Amino acid sequence: MHLKKLLFTLLCSFNIIFSFAQGSSNNSDFWNNVKFGGSIGLGFSNDGFNSSISPSAIYQFNDQLAVGTSLSFSYAKFDNDKFSAYGGSLLSLFNPIPQLQLSTEFEQLRINRTLFTQTTNIKDNYWLPAFFVGIGYSIPNVTFGLRYDLLYNDEKSIYGNALMPFVRVYF
Repeated sequence: MHLKKLLFTLLCSFNIIFSFAQGSSNNSDFWNNVKFGGSIGLGFSNDGFNSSISPSAIYQFNDQLAVGTSLSFSYAKFDNDKFSAYGGSLLSLFNPIPQLQLSTEFEQLRINRTLFTQTTNIKDNYWLPAFFVGIGYSIPNVTFGLRYDLLYNDEKSIYGNALMPFVRVYF
């Protein structure tokens, strides 16, 4: 059921982006405003590590506003827990000045979790939403920053904590 919602959301996002292209008098104008890239993330805590990679595409409406979609792949290991995750997200990027980027991102991940104990291995699979707000320092094509998950759940999250550094690159 959640996979259907995720696919529906991603298809709607692409439909909106491509409808802008068809409404344009010159389709090349649309593709000149599309940027490809993504982000990488690393998180560390006292007892663990997590990493992620998220290829994405954004549509740059103007110098200040861009929206897009992203795919996500993550891995984490904490004490006796091991996670892997995949999913997608919708994101918006706002640059009030060229060097400052504010962002929001809604992410939906499918988590595959294994808990190792001395007597048994417990496997768990579930969907996990995350809503990030972020701030970053931008130089052309690259942004370095921090993002915070407003829906962070210490029991289920694949991330070490709610605050995470990021690097975004778009070309």
